[in-house]
Formats: sequence, C-alpha cells, structure tokens
Amino acid sequence: MPIIDVRSPGEFAKGHATGAISIPLFSDQERADIGTIYKKKGSDKAIRLGLEYVGPKMSKIVDSVDKVSKISPIELYCWRGGMRSQSVEWLLNTAGHEVHRWKGGYKVYRQKVLEIWGSERSYMILSGLTGSAKTEILREMILLGAPVIDLEGQANHKGSAFGHIGEISQPTVEQFENDTSIQFEDLKKSKRIWLEDESRSIGRIWLQNSFFDIKKRAPIVLIERSREERIEHLVSLYGQADPIELESGFDKIAKRLGHQNAKKAAEHIGAGRLDLAADLALAYYDKTYSQSIIKKQSQVLIKIDITGCNHSQAAIKILDQTKEL
Repeated sequence: MPIIDVRSPGEFAKGHATGAISIPLFSDQERADIGTIYKKKGSDKAIRLGLEYVGPKMSKIVDSVDKVSKISPIELYCWRGGMRSQSVEWLLNTAGHEVHRWKGGYKVYRQKVLEIWGSERSYMILSGLTGSAKTEILREMILLGAPVIDLEGQANHKGSAFGHIGEISQPTVEQFENDTSIQFEDLKKSKRIWLEDESRSIGRIWLQNSFFDIKKRAPIVLIERSREERIEHLVSLYGQADPIELESGFDKIAKRLGHQNAKKAAEHIGAGRLDLAADLALAYYDKTYSQSIIKKQSQVLIKIDITGCNHSQAAIKILDQTKEL
C-alpha cells in the first residue's frame, strides 16, 4: 500500500515514514508564508492563502498519486493529521481513490518509533579490537539466520575517523531511527539480538539515549584476532580509498595519535604502504578500545579467538560457541 507524505520537501528530507513518497501540498516557502500569515492575521487569512496555493496544483497532485497507485488503497499523512492531509484526503476521495489517513500524522509515527528504540530487549554485543571484521562477521551471521541489526550499515558509516570512506551519504538521525525501527520490530520476538559494540555516535548519527542505556548493560562476546590479520583486513577495506581521504582521517586523530605518528602515516600512505599506516592507526585504536573493554570486563561472557578464520567461519564459530549462553 503506497504511503503518501504531503508535508513540505524540507520536512520530508529531515525524516519520513520508511518507504513514503513525497507529494507535497505546499513548497517550503509556501508553508513558511502560510505560517507567517497565520501568526500575523489569523487562521482565516492563512486558510485563504493556502487555497490560493493549492488550487492550481489539485490536478497535478491527483496525477502524481495516480502514477503510484492505480488500484491499491493509499495511506496518507501530514505532520499532525490535520488540515493538509484532510484536504488531500478529500481531493483523492473525490478523484476515486480509497484513502487511509493517519490519525495524529507523522508526529504519532515518530512517537512510536522512539518507543520502539527505547523498548527493553535482550541484546548480545559483538566486541573486538579495530580490524577484527566485526561488521562483516555480523553480516555473515545474518546469512546464517541469526537476529542481527547492522547499525553501521543503517548509518552508512564504519564508526571511526575513517568510517565515511567508501560509503554513501549518511541519512539524517531521524531517518536512521525510522528505518532501523522496522528491523527492531521485525526481530522483537527474538530471544536476543546481536549488535556491534558501538559508541554513542556512528559518524553524525547519535544513538537514542534510551536505547544506548539498555545496550551498554548488555552481555559481550569478545572476539580476538592477530594484529597481522587485523592490519590485512583494514588494508582490504581501505586499499582503494583516495589517499587524501585517508590522510584526512589521520588528521582527525592526530592529537591523540601524536602529530609525529600522523605525519609518518601520511608518508606511508603516499608511499603506498597502507599496512604501515594501518599499524600506526591501531596504536591509537587498540589503546582506546582496550580501555573501554576493561571498564566492561564484568559483562564479557566469553572470548573467542577467530585468528585464521574467514568471515563466514568466524560467524559459524561464534554462533556455535554462544548458542548455550
């Protein structure tokens, strides 16, 4: 069933129901104009201005809906389920469409999304030093039927100073929450849900406090892999990246890595020795990660050495050794 969002393009871009199609009743400027008139001259004048804007668009709105829904009923929403969606509902009903308007609109939808994020669930956290291939292993676990939510995949970011490299643009925080909430709902009957050990931020995405507070109390499965294999994995991830982007990543951690080490890393990148640059990066990330895991030592259920395993073998080994936990 098509979902039509009749809010302005700017509202839609900030966040919308997953799968919704934007067919705005007003442009961003028109919406701003109506709001200004409402404040200065009251609702009657604002409604009349709205009618002036909508009149010439009525046929185009119907045509746009016809293109996405010739037979199916249509779901429709605006911000609160008020005049915008009511007006379009009337228009589409008149044009012969069956319309289901969302009561409470997008506002109620967002409240439900945040409730889903904050729901108490049983999580299992996959942790390990940088380069252990946690994300890739979790994706293999999905193929094996394990209940996994790939937060980095949803965020289009690998979760480090280099995490944006090779990824498409990140969604807004609101859109990330909307889209990921569907996965949470799909897995709500699972005994436990696997997550990667993330910090509160994944690039520019900040995880909901209600969710993070639950996640940070969850039991941890700590994977261990040789430094050589971790360096090899990092080179495989970033080997084709733009050297300028890699140098920029080292600039971001230069203060904590040490400016001399950051300079050496840039020299290694220029010489095509990404393995040496990765080794320097691990000096910083290993220290940070080790300090973090020490604080959570009481939550570690099991340590699993996956040295010598490919991603699929590691996933099988982890699931096998944790099935009774």
